[in-house]
Amino acid sequence: MLEAHEGKKSHAYQDVGGKWHIGIGRNIDPSGLGLADDEIEYLLDNDIVRVMRELAHAFPWYSELDEVRADALIMIAFNLGLTRLRKFEKALAAMEEGNYVLARIEFMDSLWSKQVGHRAEVLSTMIETGQYPNE
Repeated sequence: MLEAHEGKKSHAYQDVGGKWHIGIGRNIDPSGLGLADDEIEYLLDNDIVRVMRELAHAFPWYSELDEVRADALIMIAFNLGLTRLRKFEKALAAMEEGNYVLARIEFMDSLWSKQVGHRAEVLSTMIETGQYPNE
Protein backbone atom coordinates (compact mmCIF):
# COMPACT_ATOMS: atom_id res chain seq x y z
CA MET A 1 0.00 0.00 0.00
CA LEU A 2 2.88 2.38 0.75
CA GLU A 3 4.27 1.78 -2.72
CA ALA A 4 0.86 2.47 -4.22
CA HIS A 5 0.49 5.69 -2.22
CA GLU A 6 4.06 6.98 -2.37
CA GLY A 7 5.08 5.70 -5.77
CA LYS A 8 8.33 3.97 -6.60
CA LYS A 9 11.17 5.94 -8.16
CA SER A 10 14.63 4.74 -9.13
CA HIS A 11 15.97 8.30 -9.25
CA ALA A 12 15.78 11.23 -6.86
CA TYR A 13 12.58 13.25 -7.11
CA GLN A 14 11.01 16.21 -5.39
CA ASP A 15 7.65 15.99 -3.65
CA VAL A 16 5.00 18.72 -3.87
CA GLY A 17 6.74 20.53 -1.00
CA GLY A 18 10.10 20.52 -2.79
CA LYS A 19 11.76 17.90 -0.54
CA TRP A 20 13.99 15.30 -2.18
CA HIS A 21 13.12 11.59 -2.00
CA ILE A 22 14.27 8.28 -3.46
CA GLY A 23 12.79 4.82 -3.72
CA ILE A 24 9.42 4.65 -2.00
CA GLY A 25 9.12 7.94 -0.17
CA ARG A 26 12.57 7.97 1.50
CA ASN A 27 13.21 11.60 2.43
CA ILE A 28 16.83 12.37 1.57
CA ASP A 29 16.44 16.12 1.84
CA PRO A 30 19.02 17.67 4.22
CA SER A 31 16.22 17.99 6.79
CA GLY A 32 15.03 14.40 6.18
CA LEU A 33 16.03 10.90 7.17
CA GLY A 34 18.75 10.44 4.55
CA LEU A 35 20.49 7.09 4.33
CA ALA A 36 21.85 4.95 7.17
CA ASP A 37 25.48 3.80 6.98
CA ASP A 38 24.46 0.21 6.19
CA GLU A 39 22.27 1.46 3.32
CA ILE A 40 25.15 3.51 1.95
CA GLU A 41 27.44 0.46 2.18
CA TYR A 42 24.81 -1.70 0.45
CA LEU A 43 24.60 0.75 -2.45
CA LEU A 44 28.39 0.95 -2.67
CA ASP A 45 28.76 -2.85 -2.66
CA ASN A 46 26.23 -3.09 -5.50
CA ASP A 47 28.01 -0.36 -7.45
CA ILE A 48 31.40 -2.05 -7.05
CA VAL A 49 30.02 -5.37 -8.30
CA ARG A 50 28.39 -3.59 -11.26
CA VAL A 51 31.67 -1.85 -12.15
CA MET A 52 33.62 -5.12 -11.89
CA ARG A 53 31.16 -6.80 -14.25
CA GLU A 54 31.34 -3.90 -16.69
CA LEU A 55 35.14 -4.03 -16.70
CA ALA A 56 35.23 -7.79 -17.16
CA HIS A 57 32.81 -7.54 -20.07
CA ALA A 58 34.55 -4.57 -21.71
CA PHE A 59 38.18 -5.68 -21.26
CA PRO A 60 38.96 -9.41 -21.43
CA TRP A 61 42.41 -8.74 -19.93
CA TYR A 62 40.87 -7.20 -16.79
CA SER A 63 40.53 -10.63 -15.14
CA GLU A 64 44.29 -11.15 -15.53
CA LEU A 65 45.19 -8.05 -13.49
CA ASP A 66 46.62 -8.43 -10.02
CA GLU A 67 44.41 -7.27 -7.15
CA VAL A 68 46.00 -3.83 -6.75
CA ARG A 69 45.79 -2.90 -10.44
CA ALA A 70 42.25 -4.27 -10.67
CA ASP A 71 41.24 -2.21 -7.63
CA ALA A 72 42.78 0.92 -9.17
CA LEU A 73 40.90 0.36 -12.42
CA ILE A 74 37.67 -0.25 -10.49
CA MET A 75 38.11 3.07 -8.69
CA ILE A 76 38.85 4.91 -11.93
CA ALA A 77 35.83 3.33 -13.64
CA PHE A 78 33.67 4.11 -10.61
CA ASN A 79 34.69 7.76 -10.88
CA LEU A 80 34.51 8.15 -14.65
CA GLY A 81 31.94 5.58 -15.71
CA LEU A 82 32.70 3.02 -18.41
CA THR A 83 31.86 5.35 -21.32
CA ARG A 84 34.43 7.96 -20.30
CA LEU A 85 36.98 5.33 -19.23
CA ARG A 86 36.90 3.85 -22.75
CA LYS A 87 38.25 7.17 -24.05
CA PHE A 88 41.57 6.42 -22.32
CA GLU A 89 42.53 4.24 -25.29
CA LYS A 90 46.31 4.59 -24.90
CA ALA A 91 46.25 3.95 -21.14
CA LEU A 92 44.00 0.92 -21.54
CA ALA A 93 46.10 -0.46 -24.42
CA ALA A 94 49.20 -0.06 -22.26
CA MET A 95 47.50 -1.92 -19.40
CA GLU A 96 46.49 -4.71 -21.76
CA GLU A 97 50.14 -5.02 -22.84
CA GLY A 98 51.34 -4.95 -19.23
CA ASN A 99 53.16 -1.66 -19.78
CA TYR A 100 52.10 -0.10 -16.50
CA VAL A 101 54.65 2.72 -16.64
CA LEU A 102 53.10 3.95 -19.89
CA ALA A 103 49.58 3.39 -18.51
CA ARG A 104 50.41 5.66 -15.57
CA ILE A 105 51.79 8.34 -17.89
CA GLU A 106 48.67 8.21 -20.07
CA PHE A 107 46.26 8.39 -17.12
CA MET A 108 48.19 11.32 -15.67
CA ASP A 109 48.28 13.15 -19.01
CA SER A 110 44.57 13.89 -18.94
CA LEU A 111 41.95 16.39 -17.92
CA TRP A 112 40.70 13.77 -15.43
CA SER A 113 44.02 13.84 -13.55
CA LYS A 114 43.87 17.63 -13.34
CA GLN A 115 40.28 17.48 -12.08
CA VAL A 116 40.81 14.87 -9.37
CA GLY A 117 44.41 15.74 -8.48
CA HIS A 118 45.86 13.54 -5.74
CA ARG A 119 43.33 10.80 -6.45
CA ALA A 120 44.72 10.38 -9.99
CA GLU A 121 48.27 10.31 -8.65
CA VAL A 122 47.42 7.57 -6.15
CA LEU A 123 45.48 5.40 -8.61
CA SER A 124 48.00 5.84 -11.44
CA THR A 125 50.84 4.92 -9.08
CA MET A 126 48.94 1.81 -8.01
CA ILE A 127 48.69 0.83 -11.67
CA GLU A 128 52.39 1.48 -12.24
CA THR A 129 53.73 -0.26 -9.14
CA GLY A 130 51.08 -2.88 -8.33
CA GLN A 131 51.23 -1.74 -4.71
CA TYR A 132 48.70 -0.07 -2.44
CA PRO A 133 49.67 3.38 -1.15
CA ASN A 134 50.93 3.87 2.39
CA GLU A 135 48.13 6.31 3.24
